[in-house]
Amino acid sequence: MIDQETAYQSLLYTLQRKNKLSAAELKKAERVRKASLSEGLPQLLIKLGLCSELDVADAFVESGHFDKVVSGQYPLETQLPDSVSLRFLKHNHVVGINHDEDEITVTMVDPEDRFVIDALKLATGKKIAVKVGLLSEIDAALEMQYGEGRSQMDKIVDDLAVEDGGEEDLEHLKDLASEAPVIKMVNLIMQRAIETKASDIHIEPFEQTLKVRLRIDGVLQDIDAPPVKSTAAVISRIKIMAKLNIAERRLPQDGRIKVQMLGKELDLRVSTIPTMYGESVVIRLLDKESVVLDFATLGFSGRHSEKFLEILAQPHGIILITGPTGSGKSTTLYTALKTLNTAERKIITVEDPVEYQLEGVNQIQAKPQIGLTFASALRSIVRQDPDVIMIGEMRDLETAKIAVQSALTGHLVLSTLHTNDAAGGITRLLDMGLEEYLLTSTVNGILAQRLVRKLCEKCKKGQPASPEIIGEMKLRRFVPEGDILLYKPVGCSACGGLGYRGRQAIIEFLVMTDPIRKLVMAHEEAGVIQKMAIEEGMSTMYEDGLAKALKGITTLEEVLRVTTEA
Repeated sequence: MIDQETAYQSLLYTLQRKNKLSAAELKKAERVRKASLSEGLPQLLIKLGLCSELDVADAFVESGHFDKVVSGQYPLETQLPDSVSLRFLKHNHVVGINHDEDEITVTMVDPEDRFVIDALKLATGKKIAVKVGLLSEIDAALEMQYGEGRSQMDKIVDDLAVEDGGEEDLEHLKDLASEAPVIKMVNLIMQRAIETKASDIHIEPFEQTLKVRLRIDGVLQDIDAPPVKSTAAVISRIKIMAKLNIAERRLPQDGRIKVQMLGKELDLRVSTIPTMYGESVVIRLLDKESVVLDFATLGFSGRHSEKFLEILAQPHGIILITGPTGSGKSTTLYTALKTLNTAERKIITVEDPVEYQLEGVNQIQAKPQIGLTFASALRSIVRQDPDVIMIGEMRDLETAKIAVQSALTGHLVLSTLHTNDAAGGITRLLDMGLEEYLLTSTVNGILAQRLVRKLCEKCKKGQPASPEIIGEMKLRRFVPEGDILLYKPVGCSACGGLGYRGRQAIIEFLVMTDPIRKLVMAHEEAGVIQKMAIEEGMSTMYEDGLAKALKGITTLEEVLRVTTEA
């Protein structure tokens, strides 16, 4: 058996190798560890926000060959005798999960803590088998076994002392927002969002309740919420963090928060709007680490990918990406910029807001309130001698005209539009008032996309498709012979019982060819343009989705949920 210090070094090495701990963070952990006698290394890493609970548990599994216990495996009743005190278990984050005549199995945050293991042996007179678990899940299991089975939010609420009627007093609000229970509540909500990889937190006040929902893989889900009496305090806490004016509750406000939590550095975008019973807050979580700017990971494959990269390599022209809000347009744009970002090219972007900062790219944050609009920024950008220009969104004719002029003078322009499909992008620009001869001579291609939830690789289940579905959806064009399998979500501990984990894009890419140019010049409808594009070999989003459903990436229901062709 290796000694505890060697085991800790192995843990730190594993975390560094998996890029979960930088050299600077390691030094910080070592410094705090020398000063702290009461906390073990794993608890310190989690408490300092250097690593998440999951990172630490997974590193122990890899470096120490321990089995990991997941939330559904904790028993409802204690497996330890009365000779082991609850205070000892809570302080050391240990919970019993099984016992027989000779041995007791426990789950620990720090399975290498020899002092705790020896103390348990002495108190029980039995052998101790050790597994590793997540700190919050161990504490929740202890609460379930010894307490009243209450959630973390319920326990925080006990300490909350909010008096009614003081919400109009600004100083009183500041005091409330600075109280430990309110800070804990907001941190707990953010922690849940990070753990579940949510993209947004929605905090919505109503007359009798305060509702908190997380958008996980594009779908909203309710979580434990603070009591309605704490509404003003919770919202004020978020506004203070985002450096917003807490006295202004009649107008919408926008702000940003930078936090380090669970080993991640996050950029949070905060938006507040006044509603009937207080301010509704939406927090967008931008996790720089989890965004993979890679076309294959995003869902680009086969002919689509080849054609898009071919058009992207052209020296000038316009490439448009279309889709509704939350369909991954910005991520695709950033991936395209990353591909183009070489030492030979100067890239300038104008965005509202700047979501991710890219090394080597000059990014401008639009500020319409001081006159820095997309159009005014673009006029100045052209004089900066760029090779590639990215416009966050083509919102009006003025912006579209400057983009066209930039493309005509030898720049590559990337931008987004809000339309339902690729062909709709052409008619949208014509409706804006852009002349058809300018459009046909500058637009190289239009990409439309949607995001579908990916099936969890660990629990998805395939079953043969019925002859009716094969006939109705013409699935034989994808699989000419043999059985056709369709997959369905099951749910397991890895995906939190949802059956889905992560998202991927389904896409269609319309290339501006001569036959399509003729249709545009004749002001044909989007349907006619789309028909021609399909004849020239374009796969629609619906077809791309069906192909991904048959590969087991997503489900048929997901494809039908996000496409209009159903």
